[in-house]
Amino acid sequence: MRPRPSARGRGRNRGTVGVRGIVSGTGIIITGLAATLVALIFPIWSYADRSGTGVDVLNAQTMSTAYGPLSGTDREFVTKVRLAGLWELPAGQQAQQKGTTEAVRTAGRHLVEGHTFLDRRVREAAAKLGLRLPDEPNAQQQGWLATLDAAQGTDFDRQFANILRLAHGKVFSLVAQVRAGTRNSLVRALADDANTVVLDHIKVLEATGYVDWDALARDLTADSTPPLTPSPAPPGPVSAPAVPVTAVPVTPSASPDYPLPPAASSPPPPSP
Repeated sequence: MRPRPSARGRGRNRGTVGVRGIVSGTGIIITGLAATLVALIFPIWSYADRSGTGVDVLNAQTMSTAYGPLSGTDREFVTKVRLAGLWELPAGQQAQQKGTTEAVRTAGRHLVEGHTFLDRRVREAAAKLGLRLPDEPNAQQQGWLATLDAAQGTDFDRQFANILRLAHGKVFSLVAQVRAGTRNSLVRALADDANTVVLDHIKVLEATGYVDWDALARDLTADSTPPLTPSPAPPGPVSAPAVPVTAVPVTPSASPDYPLPPAASSPPPPSP
């Protein structure tokens, strides 16, 4: 028979087990706290000096000009204003010639007058900022013009009102975004003018009576914006400058220097 451990031996064993249990439980708690601390610190450490973050990208695309910092978003906005004029102005000319109602022809006149004004403004701004601008519409815009070229009669009226209303709805949100965040006084002034023109165009397009509101709501929620043709950055250091103290202020035009007749309404087209 195996000898039974003495009472003293049994006490030592129980004490050893108790110490081991305490040490084991404490170790688990300490390990858990350490893991939590690492999880909290890691995002701060990993992103503090890491390229590719939102702020880092913004800084990398921003450069100094006499009118304040010019960001990548600012340059994209200038490019989009130019692209809009390259296709919406000829679309407006078609509406003046092919529209079957006075409201459609009035909307076409507003597009021609508005984009003639804006195109002059954007070319002036680009020249001062050293930006190159596109000379022709992008592929999607050319497709829209081809659709309008082929349409006749009330089909043209409907296509014109809905294609242009969708495009202006997309641009309108971009104008607000740029106006709210740009630090460049020249871009800010251009956004003010673009806001006035785009809102006027939205109103006269809606006044034609041909806007399909259900289709518009669906398309506005879809990612159907034309692909952007980025404007090349002007030469110079690409950095994140502070706002120059001597940045040239720009006063936006009080109102576009083209006439804005009241929108002419027409009865909605008959249901098919």
